[in-house]
Amino acid sequence: MQIARPPDRIIEPLTSRCSKFRFKPLADKIQTQRLLEICEKENVKITNEAISCLVEVSEGDLRKAITFLQSSTRLTGGKEITEETVTEIAGVVPKETLDGVLAACQSGSFEKLEDVVKNLINNGHAATQLINQLHDMIVERGDLTDKQKGVITEKLAEIDKCLSDGADEYLQMLSLFAVVMQQMTRNT
Repeated sequence: MQIARPPDRIIEPLTSRCSKFRFKPLADKIQTQRLLEICEKENVKITNEAISCLVEVSEGDLRKAITFLQSSTRLTGGKEITEETVTEIAGVVPKETLDGVLAACQSGSFEKLEDVVKNLINNGHAATQLINQLHDMIVERGDLTDKQKGVITEKLAEIDKCLSDGADEYLQMLSLFAVVMQQMTRNT
């Protein structure tokens, strides 16, 4: 999730002259209805899975969803927009890729983990996007205890900070997945 610069990091003379507006994310149903309405009016062919994917990757931001829809339309050149197209435009790491990462972590083999991280970097997946998606996957997993989830999410936060400070993505991903592997292979 990309967040604009926090208000506390903007200098006081600017913030004192501005109005602050905080918007809640739109409900999925409202966003879906609006996107379908736009597609109908603009004669855009799109699958139901692609609409669901747009809603998911935009995280309640209709403006972002419309931008992804517009980019997807341009990319397909008038053909039907699919979930894969939306995923590609949004820069989302495919679920299969994340499942592969977690499978490598569960294997307990550092060599497999190293290969997976090399592939992630070589395929151009953004580490920050990977962190956001991995966070959601870890929190939703039922096979990890709350303590294990806590250790992993703490490491996610640490890695996010290091990446924003300019750390090497490859080393940070190795460090993160080593902790994930440690927690997933730990006997509770």
